[in-house]
Amino acid sequence: MNILDKIIFDKQREVVLKKSIIPISQLETSVFFGKQTISLSQKLRESNSGIIAEHKRRSPSKSIINNNFTVEEVVKGYETAGACGISVLTDGKYFGGSLDDLLLARASVNIPLLRKEFIVDEYQILEAKAHGADLILLIAAVLTREEIKSLSEFAKNLGLEVLLEVHNQEELEKSIMPSLDMIGVNNRNLKTFEVSLDFSKQLASQIPNDFVKVSESGISSIEAIQELKPYGYKGFLIGENFMKTDNAGEAATEFIKSLQ
Repeated sequence: MNILDKIIFDKQREVVLKKSIIPISQLETSVFFGKQTISLSQKLRESNSGIIAEHKRRSPSKSIINNNFTVEEVVKGYETAGACGISVLTDGKYFGGSLDDLLLARASVNIPLLRKEFIVDEYQILEAKAHGADLILLIAAVLTREEIKSLSEFAKNLGLEVLLEVHNQEELEKSIMPSLDMIGVNNRNLKTFEVSLDFSKQLASQIPNDFVKVSESGISSIEAIQELKPYGYKGFLIGENFMKTDNAGEAATEFIKSLQ
């Protein structure tokens, strides 16, 4: 069993437990349920930098990245830096995140928030909406075409945008459908954790222009972004590069300034 399989196995058990504690009716009473969401796809289309900055404490491959800052400090720093949106990791066991992180981020900034999570159930999409997310992530590697369709349509009906993540041609081909807004290519192979920008380059021409193209993981330099822009990428998700510094907001500010 690889790390991704382990994460999904644990996630399915976690969702069953959560459903038994917090009913859907309770999630639907959240103040955010009727709130208009902010479009990340539109912001990326209009932006010169396209940076989606990530709040991430740790990861299975890197262990602890940074535990020294509050969520508020990080996300406010990102918003001030000019990030188009913020990705908030909410997985606890493997990434040290929580839904409280998403809630605190929503209370602190007014730019699009992505719930970065291993989504396997509609319940998690309701959680995302209830905690102030504007969009969700779906990972093609762990979902069938039918699951991608039902989960993305469910999200759209709640007013959430959908970023679908792929790693290869096969995942991309099974996933293309109108209920997606953005297609992200993860440059990290989730099974081996090998990182290469070639994943983004190879799949770029296969992604229809109806979708905003996002490149994720392994982007740590201005050169990497300049390398990917000619391939049609409008969004660039950066996490560890900012989080591993002494000041994530300042690191993002310098990075985004260099792109202008």
